[in-house]
Amino acid sequence: MRKLLLAFVVIPTLALAQAYPVKPIRIVLPFGPGGVADITTRTIAPKLSDALGQQVIVDNMPGAGGIRASETVAHAAPDGYTLLLLTNGNAVSQALFKSLPYDPVNDFAMISTVGYFSMVLVTSPQSSAKTLKDFIATAKANPGKLNIGTITPGGTQHLAGELFRSTAGIDAVVVPHKTTGEVLVATLNGTVDLAVDFIAPLISSIQSGQLRALAVTAGKRFPGLPEVPTVIEAGVPGYDVASWNALAAPAKTPRPIIDRVHDALTKALAAPDVQKRFAELGVEGRASTPGELKDFYAAEMKRWTRVVERAKIHKQ
Repeated sequence: MRKLLLAFVVIPTLALAQAYPVKPIRIVLPFGPGGVADITTRTIAPKLSDALGQQVIVDNMPGAGGIRASETVAHAAPDGYTLLLLTNGNAVSQALFKSLPYDPVNDFAMISTVGYFSMVLVTSPQSSAKTLKDFIATAKANPGKLNIGTITPGGTQHLAGELFRSTAGIDAVVVPHKTTGEVLVATLNGTVDLAVDFIAPLISSIQSGQLRALAVTAGKRFPGLPEVPTVIEAGVPGYDVASWNALAAPAKTPRPIIDRVHDALTKALAAPDVQKRFAELGVEGRASTPGELKDFYAAEMKRWTRVVERAKIHKQ
């Protein structure tokens, strides 16, 4: 009798997975339109549509630190038609919020990583710091007197600044701003001594000489700025930070559906035009297995929780 009941459950699930997809698929983003994550998702969406045979719709759902978008997908039907652009914001959410309307680990089925976004440390061309070692030496000689500008308290750039401060062993003040534009103005007028932000919105200012790039935060150099060293190369061992995004589905989504989306995403990321567009945005497109993403996500949660605790950022 038990085997018979199990068959009644398994057969419809397999049939659903084999027919998938039969209607449009929605990818929910925790950001508004126009940002790097939005552009990368819209770059791969047509490729996914071609591979899956159904339209893939990008649904921007910004606000509340990504909670609204994550909750929407966590509570959606596990049928593969509502997916989440998972980000390192999800990995840090438990450390930043006292309570969440979803479980950031157990409410999602991992599919694959999509891309990694390096950040860059910049100063004004008028700064006395010609290299990152110069900045660190000045900071150590003047404890508590230098500022590191970032955006969004508790966001990726802010936490990257906090991690740099602690890893480099300097006593500097990390100052979050509301927008990248505000950070740039503060950097150029000398209010901020060092700024941390994604490469994409800064690259034109770096290439024009308006900003001086001291190092990129990821573990390898960015092809668009080949002369700029990594933070590790510039003298801070162990500092390897990149923002990232990935695709996830609601928990209990059938594995055949996960595999179908995974295969479509892997093909999309391998397309030459996608690779070209990602490179222009400072993004390294890279797929993973669901298991690799699960392990990576768990490691990111541990790492950023330690950063938040060290920085004494109060939970909201």
